[in-house]
Amino acid sequence: MKTKQCLVIGLGRFGTAVATTLYEMGHEVVAIDHNEENVERVMNLVTHAAIVDASEERALRAIGVGDFDVVVVAIGTDVQANILATMNAKSLGASYVVTKAVDEMARRVLERIGADLVIRPEHDMGVRLARQIATPNIVDTLDLGGDHAIVEIEANERLKGTLRDLNLTGRFGVQIIAISRAGKIEVTPRAEDELRPHDKLVLIGTSHNIDELRRYLGE
Repeated sequence: MKTKQCLVIGLGRFGTAVATTLYEMGHEVVAIDHNEENVERVMNLVTHAAIVDASEERALRAIGVGDFDVVVVAIGTDVQANILATMNAKSLGASYVVTKAVDEMARRVLERIGADLVIRPEHDMGVRLARQIATPNIVDTLDLGGDHAIVEIEANERLKGTLRDLNLTGRFGVQIIAISRAGKIEVTPRAEDELRPHDKLVLIGTSHNIDELRRYLGE
């Protein structure tokens, strides 16, 4: 695993969890916050922690924000500071900026000013939990970031026939990467392979396209 240089801006509960977990996984983590107490709390749990106001472009330039592999802007309720920190990081050459948004409007603004990935932790976790409750036949979901995921769903009567005839890629924009039937797994199935009800399908696609397929299956 390649060691990444990570900068985490904002050390509330979310930012602290990101920073300390990345450090535990062997990455180099610089964690900053304008609040001295927050910085002291993680001082011994990351590579380096400092009191920095990330809404000041000069302060971010001084710590070399453009040199990090990943910058995580985890500022909580101060939307203005969040936006300024994201904008400063991108303008100073940060290659990949992940930003936490408090609501949908903030998400749209952050995407517009150049954030590479915008997450809403509470919202995203709530959606994931609701999907697991509502669709228990989805065995597991692997979030790939960038709105892509790998999921496992169970075929029903609406998915009978060969993969060529069903044309799930053309109709729904999803790709079947494996089929599990009676304990046997067929990886990279062929166009002439037939689907039967109760087959387990491992799919890759965007969340939107996967949801479209689920609706078609009546889930």
